[in-house]
Amino acid sequence: MSTDNQQPTTDNHFETLAVRTQTERTQFDEHSTPLYLTSSFVFEDAEDMRASFADEKNKNLYSRFSNPNVTEFIDKIVKMEDAESGYAFATGMAAIYSTFAALLNSGDHIVSCQSVFGSTHTLFTKYFPKWNIETSYFKAEDEKNVEKYIQPNTKILYVETPTNPAIEILDLEFLAQIAKKHNLLFIVDNCFATPYLQQPIKYGADVVVHSATKLIDGQGRVLGGVAVGKADLIREIYLFARNTGPAISPFNAWVLSKSLETLAIRVEKHCENALKVAEFLENHPNVELVKYPFLKSHPSYEVAKKQMKLGGNIVAFEVKGGSEGGRNFLNKIKMCSLSANLGDTRTIVTHPASTTHSKLSGDERNEVGITPGLVRCSVGLENVEDIIGDLRQALD
Repeated sequence: MSTDNQQPTTDNHFETLAVRTQTERTQFDEHSTPLYLTSSFVFEDAEDMRASFADEKNKNLYSRFSNPNVTEFIDKIVKMEDAESGYAFATGMAAIYSTFAALLNSGDHIVSCQSVFGSTHTLFTKYFPKWNIETSYFKAEDEKNVEKYIQPNTKILYVETPTNPAIEILDLEFLAQIAKKHNLLFIVDNCFATPYLQQPIKYGADVVVHSATKLIDGQGRVLGGVAVGKADLIREIYLFARNTGPAISPFNAWVLSKSLETLAIRVEKHCENALKVAEFLENHPNVELVKYPFLKSHPSYEVAKKQMKLGGNIVAFEVKGGSEGGRNFLNKIKMCSLSANLGDTRTIVTHPASTTHSKLSGDERNEVGITPGLVRCSVGLENVEDIIGDLRQALD
């Protein structure tokens, strides 16, 4: 293989790492990494095969274990998050489930922020109890008292920040100190922020997970997930995934690796648009409440400014009229998309109470800040005046 493609150094900036971290060139000297659509790989002889399967050689064995496209994608995220190692998955939920399944044993206990993705909540409340794994929730506004939820068998402290969909902000530095004090693993879902806006490992996280389906892809094309963090923990996650099979496809990894090359410039524009949308909504008479991390009215504005580069692309707001008001708003939307996804080039509006979090009871939704009229807006890359114009006519 040609080895003249220069790899970035640790001194390079984020954008350079995203663009220049690349799989070694083949004999064809391609400038762009090709697709490696192969299920398996070959060996020179019996000894090469034996040594490879004994982990004595760093070789690709089978695409469920590793693949050049997958490795490139992982390497980029590892560098962006300042992690030691990583593993990529077919979906974000595969990353979350596999991380917990690999690191927990029967009888262990999780302490989690109450506001989490709906499927994560279902894992904690419906499936993990089958294996004698229990979860205690704390509210974001009660994070300073998180220690009272820790039990002798607590193994993991888990948070999303910003949270989905109420856009609450958790103090990563403070929670990492609590986790270290009690010898807990600190795991952070960094999906809403992306590695460009926030690196939880720098504040003390042990493992960071992403749904790459969202802003990392950024164009609503493919599914993917990734977990990065300390090498010994990722090794356990890798071994679990290697034997249970939630691996990402080489094609999806190739798409996501390409997407990372434009992550910084895309997210900058997403955030610029989102702040303008949030400011517009804050002054609209038919909106009761707006939650956006870089609005000064956000209760955790100072924490957000400390640990995030910009405020992200998600704006949550309460439409007057409760659940009926929220649904009426969506029915009047003309340009923006009605979808359960987020992080797309296209602006997306969602009514969580009747869609993404509909499986929760009314009391459970209220507990995590999902009020009947709450709308989640994933602000896209259209001209911001067009986005605001569509939101205005739907609200008016």
